[in-house]
Amino acid sequence: MDNEAYNFACRVCGNVQGDLPWGQDGQTPTFEICGCCGVTFGYEDCTVEYVKRSREEWLGKGGQWFNPSEKPANWSLNEQVKSIPKEYI
Repeated sequence: MDNEAYNFACRVCGNVQGDLPWGQDGQTPTFEICGCCGVTFGYEDCTVEYVKRSREEWLGKGGQWFNPSEKPANWSLNEQVKSIPKEYI
């Protein structure tokens, strides 16, 4: 993944967002909700521990899409999680 796309990826599930979840500076969350895992940027993803806990909960529920209408037709969980920023794995 290139650096630009990396900045758009959800820290919990790796879903690439339309906007930067943590703003241009990487420190100002949008408080938007990820359509895939349902995390609110700035709450459940504000620390590595919260990210890991949120991911565990999401995967524990089967990795279901929070907003199924946003799920791509050819979606692959295994491919998407490769986009999770390395410092949040």
